[in-house]
Amino acid sequence: MHDDVISWLLDADPAIRWQAMHDLQDAPDDLVASERARVATEGWGARLLAGQADDGYWGGHVYGPDRERNSVMWTLQILRNLGAPPDAPPVRTAVDRVVTGVVWAEFDDLPYFSGEVEECVNGGVLANAAYFGVLGEGSDRIVARLLDEVLPDGGWNCEPADESQRSSFDSTLCVIEGLLAYEQATGSTDAAVTAARHGGEEYLLERSLFRRRSTGELVKPRYTNFTFPTYWFYDVLRALDHFREAGGHADARLRPALDLVLEQRAEDGRWPAGSPWPGRHRYELDAPEGEPSPWNTLRAMRVLRWADPVSLD
Repeated sequence: MHDDVISWLLDADPAIRWQAMHDLQDAPDDLVASERARVATEGWGARLLAGQADDGYWGGHVYGPDRERNSVMWTLQILRNLGAPPDAPPVRTAVDRVVTGVVWAEFDDLPYFSGEVEECVNGGVLANAAYFGVLGEGSDRIVARLLDEVLPDGGWNCEPADESQRSSFDSTLCVIEGLLAYEQATGSTDAAVTAARHGGEEYLLERSLFRRRSTGELVKPRYTNFTFPTYWFYDVLRALDHFREAGGHADARLRPALDLVLEQRAEDGRWPAGSPWPGRHRYELDAPEGEPSPWNTLRAMRVLRWADPVSLD
């Protein structure tokens, strides 16, 4: 069954294939690189890149005031999730257009990669900047803000601090993804950055990634909805994938979250697609709800391979 599922993944879009080769098969680097290069010129990646306007925008929006999902923010995030090679000419052209043309009009026309004011947004912008190789003064601004915005419980919340001192799972995950990407891209040895990320991770671990610390109850039912693209939304599988990316041994407190992922595995060894997140002009990059999902299957298998390999035998 395991081999059949991997064969099924290898028959999908190049974005799925190269990650399956890398994360599930330990394929040689040159073969993985060759397959990954196709993301920029074929399939989903090529279609997303082709949708950019000459002024650098996708969908006419930097973020999406009415929950548009085909904006600059989410298209770059998805290209990052696809693994579009940052140095591929079509990708470089697209990113250069963003650098020179896209601004946050509501925030004094700050350049896109300088971020804005909300923690969850800035975490995503930082992750995009790190991935696409455009870190600089804008990223320094974001990092400084995020370090200053840590809440007493160790996480972050896009709600103003004078309205809530309680962290949000969604905001916290977006931020620690950005800080990890920044550390990996820069080889950062800044103890403050690492400590802040670890604090956010600890916030999630103390809650088993989906439970209330006070009662042990599920915080929100949507945290068990695994779907792709993820946008800003938190879910347990996305959080587990972050901990896998951070490396090291799997913390024992991840066990309930891993069990939750295993509970969603179908009899054929694949994972079904969840309910797509709400929004206008969404990118349809996964199977319909309830049908076998290449994205959920890929992500679940690589998380389990890292944290619970016996479950894949």
